Amino acid sequence: MSCVTNSFLTERINATKAEIAAYEDAVLALGTSGGVQEYLIDTGQTKQRVTRADLKDINSVIDSLYNRLVTLCARRDGTGNNTIGRPDY
Repeated sequence: MSCVTNSFLTERINATKAEIAAYEDAVLALGTSGGVQEYLIDTGQTKQRVTRADLKDINSVIDSLYNRLVTLCARRDGTGNNTIGRPDY
């Protein structure tokens, strides 16, 4: 992974955090009783209009983004698990 720098990974981590915040804002706006019926998610890279019916999909995206964040942090910080399984003969 020598071609990927820590600054590149840090940039991707920051972008992923911004995406998580944008999606979580949408969940908060749509999920509250009496809240809005429709919300515009603006991640800075894309814009997407969502409704309350999309909450399940939005939560799946958030889970995926958190997984990406953990992976990127592990790569940057060198804390990834490098376990190699071998048969026990």
